Amino acid sequence: MPAGTSEPQSNHFALMDQVYRHQRHFYDLTRRHYLAGRDRLIAGINAVPGDRILEVGSGTARNLIKIARRYPGTELWGLDASSEMLRSAAHSVQRAGLEPRITLAHGLAEELPSIFAGQAGFDHVIFSYSLSMIGDWQGALRVATQVAKTDGQIHLVDFGDLNGLWPPAAAALRGWLALFHVCPRSELVEQLENLARRRDECSMTLLRGRYAFVFKASIGTVSDFGD
Repeated sequence: MPAGTSEPQSNHFALMDQVYRHQRHFYDLTRRHYLAGRDRLIAGINAVPGDRILEVGSGTARNLIKIARRYPGTELWGLDASSEMLRSAAHSVQRAGLEPRITLAHGLAEELPSIFAGQAGFDHVIFSYSLSMIGDWQGALRVATQVAKTDGQIHLVDFGDLNGLWPPAAAALRGWLALFHVCPRSELVEQLENLARRRDECSMTLLRGRYAFVFKASIGTVSDFGD
């Protein structure tokens, strides 16, 4: 165990590696049809050259590579809890010729301040289908504000509350997602909808059947999330 790594953290790292050890080889191919809204999120980042962008739960680096190509001159970082996924990510980044612009790191969301200590803040922080896998998702959002610039933006895409789907289909989907330790956060959707109604700087799009959502806001809107 690396020095300073607690047993719960070590257990989570092991779980994520177990989940993705084999899936990483076909993850992007099988997920492209049901991880809806990711490209909509990328289109809404509106980054400019010089912007620093962090994705928490970057997986295979699929999003990071697309963002780098869409927004030239940006610098990108990806954090993931699975060393297995990071192996695939590193290979993809190298193959895309983007190693000078994309940096990958191993760790948990709650470790963000220590992992990026001493660095300049990020202009954009992204959670793409990762909050549904993070137990303390409120804490993850609050911690993200500590590594973002005060005028930075938060970008979220994840499963919705599924309330617009045929109930048996929604139940089946929840059961299937649970096999991969994924839990759609109904309370997250509710809080984001409330924020979007109250704050002009927030935008939220719910996809068909409330299957998924895409959310964008100033970083300050999540500084006290869940309090």
